[in-house]
Amino acid sequence: MAIRDILLPEFDQEMAGTRKTLERVPEEKFGWKPHEKSGSLGWLAGHIADIPQWAEVAIQQDSFDVAPGGKHMEAPPLSQSRKELLEKFDRGVAAARAAIAGVGDEALGQTWSLLADGKPVLSMPRLAVLRNFVLNHMVHHRAQMGVYLRLNDVPVPSLYGPSADEPGM
Repeated sequence: MAIRDILLPEFDQEMAGTRKTLERVPEEKFGWKPHEKSGSLGWLAGHIADIPQWAEVAIQQDSFDVAPGGKHMEAPPLSQSRKELLEKFDRGVAAARAAIAGVGDEALGQTWSLLADGKPVLSMPRLAVLRNFVLNHMVHHRAQMGVYLRLNDVPVPSLYGPSADEPGM
């Protein structure tokens, strides 16, 4: 069995749970922060919505430079509505899924590097990038979003099992 055939069901499950979470983000609270050192709810939701597109980058490129020429890239613009947020997420998920569905085992074993000003920050096999920087990273931030939702009295979705708001599955 190809690695992609093992990875795709997990990818689909995590993307569905993430979309379910993003669907609950209240637009009127985009500027809300739980603490002065925390990112805003809108920033966190936008970051989560951007993560799927990293899969396509990791598969189609050998590296990605976050500071080409020594200048850090600008952050993507914040979404102005839940609709815009979900559209960005859905586009990224579709592109990522297509890239994963089309990649072979040999390519997944090849090294991919994150660069800053042309210098490697880290290098690892593409499969590890997909698991760590796409799936695990997304799950981490989705959990943070669950806390943000709870603190704003927004029902937290059940993902791996019941939540206090959705006791039955």
